[in-house]
Amino acid sequence: MNRFISVSYLTLFLAVTFPGHSSAETCSVTSCHQAIISAEKHHAPVQAQECLACHHKKNLNHPLLGGKSWELVAKVPVLCDHCHNPFGKKKVMHSPVKEGDCLACHKPHGGTGQFLLDVREDRTALCVSCHKPDPFKQLFMHGPVAVGACNKCHEPHESTEKALLDAPVRNVCLKCHTDFSKELKEAKVTHPPVKDGPCTACHDPHGSSTNKILRQKIPDLCVACHAPIGKKLASAKVPHKPLSQEGGCSSCHSAHYSANKRLLPFDEMPTCLNCHDKDNLGTPPLRNIKKDLDGKKFLHGPIKKGECATCHDPHGSDNFRMLRGSYPAQLYVPYKEGIYGACLSCHDKNLLRFAETSIYTKFRNGKRNLHYVHVVNSRKSRTCRICHQAHASNGEKLIDKESIKFGVWTIPVNLTLSASGGSCAPGCHQVFTYNREKPVVYKTYSTVKKGKEK
Repeated sequence: MNRFISVSYLTLFLAVTFPGHSSAETCSVTSCHQAIISAEKHHAPVQAQECLACHHKKNLNHPLLGGKSWELVAKVPVLCDHCHNPFGKKKVMHSPVKEGDCLACHKPHGGTGQFLLDVREDRTALCVSCHKPDPFKQLFMHGPVAVGACNKCHEPHESTEKALLDAPVRNVCLKCHTDFSKELKEAKVTHPPVKDGPCTACHDPHGSSTNKILRQKIPDLCVACHAPIGKKLASAKVPHKPLSQEGGCSSCHSAHYSANKRLLPFDEMPTCLNCHDKDNLGTPPLRNIKKDLDGKKFLHGPIKKGECATCHDPHGSDNFRMLRGSYPAQLYVPYKEGIYGACLSCHDKNLLRFAETSIYTKFRNGKRNLHYVHVVNSRKSRTCRICHQAHASNGEKLIDKESIKFGVWTIPVNLTLSASGGSCAPGCHQVFTYNREKPVVYKTYSTVKKGKEK
């Protein structure tokens, strides 16, 4: 037996016989405590070979068959409090800490990771040993949760905040989302839940089956607060299709903040034209509104103000083209009062009520109301769009000489205006002149026949 082994056994003998000589050095000379000595990260007393800082001998014989010859100098957590500051000063405590069970998470001698934990950077295994694992197995995961960095948001022992957060919810989120924090301060319009509430009102802080770790899919999440819109979406005969597609409400609105009203990403019209600038949008394809507007000399009043929602409900409607008021889908339709609510919500409501008038329209021959003549027919009346464009035109009164579609034919509408009236020579009837001050007498079949007879 060489000298090293002889000295080691002598040291062990002295330690067992005379407790005052015991140290970590004597504990490590045999294979009994190798698991403790070989830990990657040691408890400070173990690192300093101060076993007696926590243990003391209660029996001279060691090892003792069928019993223990060493015990802790005090019970946990009192033992831990000898070196560590005791917990219990904050209103929310982690359950093991509250119960004084430090060893539920920490290894007393050493572990594979920091803080005497038997995990490294990924703490998932440790946390799910008590907490339900479902939040850690979602399709979409919050970054820190995905890598098991629970301590990036939560205090492990105690906190002044609910759920052991290391700060109020908003502050916890913004300490990582710094770009968001800066833009939020500069935003002109902020979504009320973002301005006044916690981020967790909409987002699950751990994981979700929905993209952006939302608590519900859109629009269900949005209509939980915006109930009237939810009701409209559920019942609208003509819904706005983006709401039922991927992105939903966020296709048009920013969920957090914006420089524009109603959390739109741009001003109202550019937001709409971001989609309605295509020739193949929808089935069947909708008109390319941007192309309709480009270069036009005359714009419909709301369009001139950059407004689309004055006429169209951006979420959905029971009316043709999501109009806010009634309007026929057919080009020709039997007239009845109330079917042109969309137009008459701005234009004079009496426009189509009287066959003769001197105040409700300038489109008249004397007092004869020519709007009434064209539209009020119980069998086949002309809708407004046979003569007028709804958005823009190169012709006055939004009458476009080249864009009125009648099946495959583009009907020419040759309107010429004068100070007291005008003339019209469309593809649907002969030339007629009208004058508000000196009514034109039109030739009828009977008057023409009488003239020939003479």
